[in-house]
Amino acid sequence: MFDLTLDAWYGWIGLSLASVALLGAVTGLPTAPPPDAGAVAATVDRVAAAEYAATAEHPLGAERIRLGTRRIALRSDAGTAHATLSFGPVTPVPVGDSPLREVLHGTPPTYAFDSPEAFRQAVVDARANATDPPWREVDRTLIARRVSWEGVDVVLVDA
Repeated sequence: MFDLTLDAWYGWIGLSLASVALLGAVTGLPTAPPPDAGAVAATVDRVAAAEYAATAEHPLGAERIRLGTRRIALRSDAGTAHATLSFGPVTPVPVGDSPLREVLHGTPPTYAFDSPEAFRQAVVDARANATDPPWREVDRTLIARRVSWEGVDVVLVDA
């Protein structure tokens, strides 16, 4: 009888420890799905596929974003999601003040740049800097804008 009682105690202790471990594992799981990078990429692709000037915004459910010329990645507490753009390359707008940022927000390129060649060079430089893009904080929405000026056809993207 003594052996049965002792075995029961070990059984209860083992079951209690397993329950605590299971509870810890369950509470450590994310409560929300990772951000939807596919929907963000679809928004950018719709703008990039347009024949004429177009603009679109997409709300972001992420804390950080990585914008490349052909890929987008979103990160939140729930995880990281990646998506490849079907139409590209796009031009991620550099962080900080930039004439490209002005164009993204609606200023015609003729007012933001001295010449189409200066516009083209800004696009080339922005794409070159986006070959290994860093993670950056997200503003509340992603903005994509397709602009054409004197043979320079570009899709600007920023979040």
